[in-house]
Amino acid sequence: MALMGALGLGIYEASPAPNRSFPVYFQDGQVVYPQFAYPLRKEIIPIYAAALIAFFAPFFFFCLFQIRRRSLNDLLITTMGVLKSLITAAVFQVFVKWLIGGLRPHFYAVCQPSIDQNTAPSGTGFASLMYDRSVCTGDKNEIDDSLESFPSGHSTAGWAGLFYLALYLNAQLKVTSAHNPAYWKMVLLFAPLLGATLISGALTIDEYHNWYDVLGGAVIGICTALVAFRQTFASVFDFRFNHMFLPRTTSLFLRKPVSSTKPYFSYNMPQENTGADHPFTREGGWGWGQEAYAGAPGDATALGTSGGVRGDAGQRGDLGQENVNVV
Repeated sequence: MALMGALGLGIYEASPAPNRSFPVYFQDGQVVYPQFAYPLRKEIIPIYAAALIAFFAPFFFFCLFQIRRRSLNDLLITTMGVLKSLITAAVFQVFVKWLIGGLRPHFYAVCQPSIDQNTAPSGTGFASLMYDRSVCTGDKNEIDDSLESFPSGHSTAGWAGLFYLALYLNAQLKVTSAHNPAYWKMVLLFAPLLGATLISGALTIDEYHNWYDVLGGAVIGICTALVAFRQTFASVFDFRFNHMFLPRTTSLFLRKPVSSTKPYFSYNMPQENTGADHPFTREGGWGWGQEAYAGAPGDATALGTSGGVRGDAGQRGDLGQENVNVV
């Protein structure tokens, strides 16, 4: 992850790779794309603030939930999961910015093209409408930045971290499960989604990004959050398993599994569970009634074959038996 972070930082500092062409004036002297003629304004949320929110908001809840979970290993594994999401999303988006990019809404204000409006067009391409950055007279660094609009780094970071947090809250509080939970849990689940939406939407208000830049960043962040969460936990949406960690017995430098640890998650629930097998919530029988082990398997489809889970509403399920039906 350190190498990925260093790679992302290096690409972030590099100048845009393509020499993008753009129009400025029509034959009658009118601006071709007024949507790129907004003034340069101060960002409502700086990129460093978006990155800090994307990490520390999930980390706060990881720490808070240790009141009940009480496991340093739990805290470390969960934190590594959100770091995977954030770092992967950051590297993905800076590569796209560097190699593809696009014009920010304030591009013309930053570029300050040196073109005689009365003699335009005098560029290249059809009707001589197209120019490149050689006509710009503004600050070089600002021009570089204004050529790298797509995708939005703010939106990518916000959704990579806060969508991961939403998945974590759903898993720990069992917002969607086999019982109807308290309403405040639903509100808390949507809070990070609202935060990510506001971080993204602010970029269209301060005119730093186009709507499609924001959407592209959100898609990248959501995808990395989903994959990082599923790499860390046994399920994304199956409420019986989405709070349980997947075992990790190998690494880049340790290819042989540790003999004392099972190399994979079997999806067979033990008859007697430890505290590590329970989520933060105790509502709905978690920790005492085992309501949680009943219900449809969701995305843990292996339960439909052998070693499955059986349970009836309001009753204790029979766990870990062979060839049982999922109810």
